[in-house]
Amino acid sequence: MLLVSMGVSIDGYINDRSGGIGWTVPSDELFAFHLARVSQLGGCLLGRRMYQTMQVWETDPTLIRTPLDAEFAEVWKALPKVVFSRSLDRVEGNARLATGTLSEEIESLRASTDKDIEISGAELAGPAIEAGLVDELGIFRYPIIVGGGTPLLPAVPTPITLDLVESRVFSPNVIYERYRRANGSSAPSDGPSQ
Repeated sequence: MLLVSMGVSIDGYINDRSGGIGWTVPSDELFAFHLARVSQLGGCLLGRRMYQTMQVWETDPTLIRTPLDAEFAEVWKALPKVVFSRSLDRVEGNARLATGTLSEEIESLRASTDKDIEISGAELAGPAIEAGLVDELGIFRYPIIVGGGTPLLPAVPTPITLDLVESRVFSPNVIYERYRRANGSSAPSDGPSQ
C-alpha cells in the first residue's frame, strides 16, 4: 500500500506560517509508535525539505541520546529513499534522486518491495492523493491552531470517501487517525482504480 503519514495542526497545516514545526516534537510514546511504523516500511518518497529535515538522523550523532533514538536512526538509515528535488544534485546514504515522474517512482518503489511504502511531505502527497494513488492516510493531529502554513491535504476536484480504520490518543493529546480509501471510492480517470 501507498501511505501518507504526517503531523498536522488542528487546522490541517504541517508547519506554521514561518515554516516552523517545533510543535510536532513527539512524546516518547509517540516516538516509539513512529519507530514501529517506519520499521515496517519498504521505502519512502520524500521532497527536498523533508529529506533534509530527516537527514540529521543519518548525519548528526548528537541526536542519539537514548536507545530508542539509536534504533530509529538505524531504521531510517536502512530505509530506501527516493528524493524529489530540483535543487539537489546528490543525496546521501540509502537515498537516490528521483529520475521519473511521481507515479513512475511510486511504481518503481512498489516493485522493489513487498512492504508498504510512504510519501513524506505535503508537496508530494498532494499530487498523489489527487491522482488516486494513496491507499491510506495517517494523520497525527496536534492540539494547536497555527492559522496558516503548508496544508497537508490538497484541494481535490471531487470528494474522496475514506473509512476511519484506527484512532488513538498519544500523550500529550495528539490524536492519531488512520484512514483508508473507501471501497468503491473512485479514483480520478488518470489514476489506477483502488
